[in-house]
Amino acid sequence: MLAAISFPPIDPVLVQIGPLAIHWYGIAYVAGILFGWWYARRLAANTALWNGKPPMTPQDIDDFLVWAVVGIIAGGRLGYVLFYEMPVYLENPLRVFMLWTGGMSFHGGLLGTIAAMLLFARSRGFSALSLFDVIAASVGPGILFGRIANFINQELWGKVTEVPWGVIFPAAGPEPRHPSQLYEGLLEGLLMFAVLRLLTHRFGALRYPGMVAGAFIAIYAVARILVELVRIPDPQLGYLLGGWLTMGMILSLPMLAIGILTINHALRNPRAENRG
Repeated sequence: MLAAISFPPIDPVLVQIGPLAIHWYGIAYVAGILFGWWYARRLAANTALWNGKPPMTPQDIDDFLVWAVVGIIAGGRLGYVLFYEMPVYLENPLRVFMLWTGGMSFHGGLLGTIAAMLLFARSRGFSALSLFDVIAASVGPGILFGRIANFINQELWGKVTEVPWGVIFPAAGPEPRHPSQLYEGLLEGLLMFAVLRLLTHRFGALRYPGMVAGAFIAIYAVARILVELVRIPDPQLGYLLGGWLTMGMILSLPMLAIGILTINHALRNPRAENRG
């Protein structure tokens, strides 16, 4: 008999009021966005972290909040449709708008947020790379909250395992499995947030536009690839190209290359001092 931890009896629905159900997953999104907004405002206001006057103000961050929400939700949903379940949504296109049924892609949400940042920075006349840095440094806890919500929902579980912290997910059968959702939360969320905070507050990374954003992309890509080794792929896709590669890995490999190239560009192009 394998040592294992029984899945805690947590209802995915936090509160049910008549037909209105408030899910932990929705709370995770709201909490992540609110924390990111608060933390990004602090970075934009901290002149000690920049080489002179910051290129944006806390008011800019306030105004960007709506853009970010639209980018996250629209990009995350469309990314899931395009990358993971295109045939299903082609049969019933209206399902694209049924967000309450689940189905969001981190890679799609990232692309949607990048598009929102490009458009917003252009409208305000400051460096998009600096905005990328501020937002990238702020999203780690949001990723952690989202992965905890995946755990509560009993989705994205890992392979069968004999490790003592294996979890028996009732929805996945009687075998203990890697809690891969929590691995992702710790690596892509908590650890990445700590590393990026070290870069911004101890190594002056905000003085090199794109440095924090590049590190974020590269760290996420490596963490996602590692976790994919023990995570069960989406059932509609399975394993690709010989039985070991997953869609998560395929989408993360170009992210790793882009992250490394962005870091290299940032080191070669430090921000000019601006005392305002």
